[in-house]
Amino acid sequence: MEIDSLRKLYVEDLKDVYSAEKQILQALPKMVKKASNQQLRKALEEHRLITEKQVDRLDRIFESLGKSPRGKKCKAMEGLLEEGKELLQEDIDPEVLDAGIIGAAQKVEHYEIATYGTLRTYAELLGENEHVKLLQQTLNEEGDADKKLTQLAESTINVEAMAEA
Repeated sequence: MEIDSLRKLYVEDLKDVYSAEKQILQALPKMVKKASNQQLRKALEEHRLITEKQVDRLDRIFESLGKSPRGKKCKAMEGLLEEGKELLQEDIDPEVLDAGIIGAAQKVEHYEIATYGTLRTYAELLGENEHVKLLQQTLNEEGDADKKLTQLAESTINVEAMAEA
């Protein structure tokens, strides 16, 4: 497909983030299972539920565009999640693994924040006001998730990981 307009780029980037969210939905249960800290497990499980709603929002955007969300694989997310998967397979103390899970999750969050910020800007320029609202809602949720992970890391998890040294 030739991308010769901002609208086509917008649709391609929407497909990319749709793929990313679907990959995240597959990865989160594995992270929840490996996390030993209950607060971390709860935060990851809550984010899985939020991610399902984010996918629903993307479905609404695609429906309004008359386009399919299928047909693209987010290679960036595939790589980030592969790094996280490798971490989960390491022989590592549970407290240190929890710190690593937060780091891996925040890499994902930062990618999503950058992506949704870009998409929201494209939607604004294209006059897709309803999309702007939906994308901003998701962007806010990703920012909240990142803040929650930082708070968990700084208040508890990284401190517990230090005790393992």
